[in-house]
Order: sequence, then structure tokens, then C-alpha cells
Amino acid sequence: MEKPTQKKEKLDTREGSGLYAPQRRMFLRYAGATALATTLLLTTSCDDDDDGMTDPEAVDLGSGDTGILNYAYALEQLEAAFYTEVVARSLSVFSQTEQQIMQDLKGHESIHRDFLKAALGSAAIPDLEVNFSSINFNDKSSILTTARTFEDLGVAAYNGAGQYLENAGFLTLAGKIVSVEARHAAVIRDLITNGTFSDSANNQGLDPAMMPADVLQAASPFIVTKISANNLPK
Repeated sequence: MEKPTQKKEKLDTREGSGLYAPQRRMFLRYAGATALATTLLLTTSCDDDDDGMTDPEAVDLGSGDTGILNYAYALEQLEAAFYTEVVARSLSVFSQTEQQIMQDLKGHESIHRDFLKAALGSAAIPDLEVNFSSINFNDKSSILTTARTFEDLGVAAYNGAGQYLENAGFLTLAGKIVSVEARHAAVIRDLITNGTFSDSANNQGLDPAMMPADVLQAASPFIVTKISANNLPK
């Protein structure tokens, strides 16, 4: 099967589009936050943990706060690429309401991706090559099951990595993003089975947290590019 390529696509910002108003407002909020994050990134010192063994063919996420932001950026690239494919290839399998949800998710993840790339500047990792050949984009169940996997993974990734962020500004921004990811996870669960929106929470009412190595391992079937997280904070 031919591997779908990740394309840079523009959001539909026509005033008649359902995405126009909310996505434009969100973009403006993130644009201001990007300026803050870029300033903070320039003042973040490099870690001394750059002595881990790294595959020379792998993309190294880096260390310190930069490494954590690149880690988040990698996951947002994956999610944005997935929903771009869904919107391009699969809208016919969804109802009108569900189509709007898919378009909104694509818009949110694209904004998260672009925001992190701008915040990282020259420190950003390159565009990742993805592989969605295991997903049947003509089958709603296959799409939603994959979406649930990605959204749950995103929430767990932010929850697990947040403790390593040293800059309070970055932690605040990560918290804002993960709250949106959690809403995505909830709506996807409800599309699969109505009323299961909070099923990912444990007995304490908390979502799970995963360490970067475990998250990247879980995401690896969908990412062709080799990624090294050896220098992330531990």
C-alpha cells in the first residue's frame, strides 16, 4: 500500500466554514503565546545530560525543556497528519455532525503542531515521516479506534512529561494543550460508544501518565522516522 505523505495544508478560514471563528480565535491566542514561548526558549539553558548513546540515524529530541517540547511536537505532528488524512479521505463515512468534529480535531492538532514548531524555532526537529498503512480509512471503526489511541496517548504523554518541565511558562502552556487533548479523547470515546467519555479515568478520577520512552514505543508503528529520546530528562 502506498504510504500517505504528510502535506502542509491550510485551514479553511472562509467565513462560511464551521472552523473559521473558533479556529481563528484559537490561532490568535496561540500566536501571542508563541512569542512568549520563543522568548522563554531562548533563555532556557541546555542540560548536561547529552551523553546518552544515540542512534546516528535517529532524530534526537534534545535535552531539557527543549527536548520535552520537541517530544510534544513529534506527537502533535502525528496527530495532525492523521486527522489531515481523515478529512481528506474519510468524511463520507461520517455523519454531518461527525464530519464537523473531525474537521475541528484536524484544526486543533494542526494549531498545536504549528505552535510548538514556532516556539522551538531553529531547535525544532524536522518533519516526521508517518505510516498509516495499518488504518482502514474507509472504515469508521478503524478510524475512531486509531483516534482514541492517539488521543489517549497524547493525554498520557503530556501528563507524564509535564513533571520534567523546568520553565513555569512552558508548564502552563502544556497544561492548556493537554486539556484540549483530553476533550478530544472524550468526544472520540463517545463517538465509539455513547456515555464512555470518561472511561479513561482511574479510580481517583485521574487520567493516566506515561513516560516518553513508553509513549514513543506505542507510537512507533505509525512513525517511520527514528526518534531518540535518550537525552530527555529522567
